[in-house]
Amino acid sequence: MEIPIIIPAYEPDNQLISLLETLVNGKRKIIVINDGSSSEYSDVFTKVESLITPDGGVLLTHEVNYGKGKALKTAFDYIIKNLPDVIGVVTADSDGQHTVECIESVSDEFSKNPNCLILGVRSFDGDDIPWKSSFGNKLTMRVMKFVSGLSISDTQTGLRAIPFTFMKELVDFGGNRFEFETEMLLATVDKYEIREVTIPTIYESKDNHQTHFNPIKDSINIYKILGKQFFKYILASASSFIVDILLFYIFCRVFKFNGLKEYIIVSTVIARVFSAVFNYAVNYKKVFLSNETVAKSATKYFCLAILQMGCSALFVTLGVMATTGNEVVVKIIVDTILFFISYKIQHRLVFAKRK
Repeated sequence: MEIPIIIPAYEPDNQLISLLETLVNGKRKIIVINDGSSSEYSDVFTKVESLITPDGGVLLTHEVNYGKGKALKTAFDYIIKNLPDVIGVVTADSDGQHTVECIESVSDEFSKNPNCLILGVRSFDGDDIPWKSSFGNKLTMRVMKFVSGLSISDTQTGLRAIPFTFMKELVDFGGNRFEFETEMLLATVDKYEIREVTIPTIYESKDNHQTHFNPIKDSINIYKILGKQFFKYILASASSFIVDILLFYIFCRVFKFNGLKEYIIVSTVIARVFSAVFNYAVNYKKVFLSNETVAKSATKYFCLAILQMGCSALFVTLGVMATTGNEVVVKIIVDTILFFISYKIQHRLVFAKRK
């Protein structure tokens, strides 16, 4: 089962040469992408090409620096067109973090599980780990788990084994820089199992680790991807609130004009029913992109809505009794907590089947 190795490279040092000198002995096809490196690195890529081409590898070149995601997609496209019989690929970084042993470990696990996404995961608890790498990965791990339910030890690892069918899907994905790897992880939900292989965490030094990762720009792009669904959830909730208020106002005017004494209660109930149906439809179609049947998801959604309303009334009452605080303040705190819990329940249970 042939598994080519993809290595995106932007202005690499001799660590790439050292890695390739060891890899080529394994007679693997290696695809290296020069992602728009300056002319100062021409000698490095000349050496790269001389190392990989005898074994059927290839050097692909971008005229300008597009980013890691674009480099990976360029390699995917090449493999789809020229190596259609492979079971998948292994991607590795060019900066020395992934040894031949690490690459082989991931490749071996992939050979046993060719329909899974295999991740070579690092530990970020050692004293020799750069603080920004440790903090960034742990934070992203927690955000990833909240928004998608995926529990991943190393969300930014570049050492991955990707099934051929998944690779074909990824060619059309957005994101050209480091956020592409986050898109890849989110795309596995309900489609591909993720398996982890523990690998050593290698940095030259804690204070002088070289990386092309821009901690501001690339982090913003990654969190935009991670927060996209949750942001849509917030917008759906806000729009449902507006619908609820507008309908409440209209029904109050109508029923009050017709002399109904209980116009406030009736208007509240009718407006809430309409706004709940509206919120369900938006969450089903736009937020969670569900494939669940309407009957099944709607039943679970409205049961959750009733439960959430009951919990709100109960905990606000208990909160006011315990703190003798202002009812509005307590309700804001309680409903905010329930808002986040409701998102998790809708994501994992109500709209579990997604497109």
